Amino acid sequence: MTSGQRLRQLANLLNASTPLGLLLAACARTRVRRGPRGLILATGYRWRLPFAAAFTVGNVVLFRAGPAEALGNPVLLGHEERHSTQYAWCLGMPFLPLYFLSAAWSLWRTGNPGSANPFERHAGLRAGGYPLLPSPSASRRRPPGKGAPGKPASKAPRAERGMT
Repeated sequence: MTSGQRLRQLANLLNASTPLGLLLAACARTRVRRGPRGLILATGYRWRLPFAAAFTVGNVVLFRAGPAEALGNPVLLGHEERHSTQYAWCLGMPFLPLYFLSAAWSLWRTGNPGSANPFERHAGLRAGGYPLLPSPSASRRRPPGKGAPGKPASKAPRAERGMT
C-alpha cells in the first residue's frame, strides 16, 4: 500500500465510515475479506437498495457479485476506491448527505442520479456504469455570437457596442 492509501485507511477508520461499512456488511450477511490497496471487500450483498452493482462506505466496498467477480473487475473497483478517498476528504459521514444531494441534483438536471453528480464524475462515470448525459440546459445554449431568440446578433465589433 502507498502512504496515501494508508492515510485514507486511517482517516476512514477514525471518521467512523469504515466501521459503519463493516456494520452494514455484517447486517447484510456479506462475506468480508481484505482487498487491494487497503480496501475491504464485502461480497454477496443482497439487499434491494441501492440498485448499484457495488457501492462504498468508508473503505468497505460492498458488491452484489462474489469475490472472484469483484476482484475481476478492476475498473469498477478503481471507481469504488475513488469513492473511498472521497469519504476521507469529506471527513466521513458528511459524505452521505453531500452525495445524496448531488445525486438528487443530477437526477433533476439529467434524469440520472450519476451523470451530473460531481462525486460520480470524479470517480469516473463510465467506470461506475453511468452514462454521460448532457444537462437539459446544454440544449438551450446558443452558440457564441448568436443573439437572444427572436433578436439578431449584433454585427458591430465589441468596441462599437460599448464593450472592451
